[in-house]
This record gives sequence, C-alpha cells and structure tokens, in this order.
Amino acid sequence: MSTRQHHRYSTEFKLQVVKAYLDGEGSLKALARRYEVGHTLILFWLDKHRRGALTEEDNLEEKVRDYEAKIAALERKVGQLTMELDVLKKLGPPGPSLSAARPSIVSGPVVLPPAKDAKP
Repeated sequence: MSTRQHHRYSTEFKLQVVKAYLDGEGSLKALARRYEVGHTLILFWLDKHRRGALTEEDNLEEKVRDYEAKIAALERKVGQLTMELDVLKKLGPPGPSLSAARPSIVSGPVVLPPAKDAKP
C-alpha cells in the first residue's frame, strides 16, 4: 500500500506549469510527467487561472508573506542575541583563561608576576 504525500506548490511553480501548457509546450500528461505532478492537478490550476484565482499578483503576495516571515524570524534572533550580549556585559570581562595557567610542553610552566606587596 503506497502512502500519498501532500505537496504544497508555490504560486510561481503553478504559473510556470500553466504557462507551459498555454504555450503549447506539451500535453497535460506530458507536462505532468515533466513537472512530476498529476495531470488533474494541472487541470485544476488551469481552471483557477481562467477564473483569475491564480495570478502573478498572488505570486507576489505569497513572496511578501514569505519575506515577512523570514524578517520576523531574524528579528527574534537579533533580540535573543542582544539579550545574551547584555548578560555577558553584566558579568564583566572574562578572567584569565584556564589554558593560560597550564604548563605547555613548548613554553614550560607559567610564571606569574610577583605581587606588589611581596618582599624580595
């Protein structure tokens, strides 16, 4: 038993398929094979196009919605990063790193400068 997946096609794609049919680039079944969609779906898109329900304006509106969603996601990310940066600023500058206090095979042990009030 095969499972059918529901695909959501962009308005741009639908218009491309409809235009190919209207330009005589092939039969419904040939275009269905080329674009890997059902020929009845192309008929549905053709009907919508003829009624004016599938237009380039719809395509532009869809793109605007997509861009607005991407902008909103980026704004949320900027807000999150700003909050993280504020927290890091409140913590103050980072202390000496642990790797700086470890001896190295190349440089040997780390020598700390003498304290100001230490007696020689």
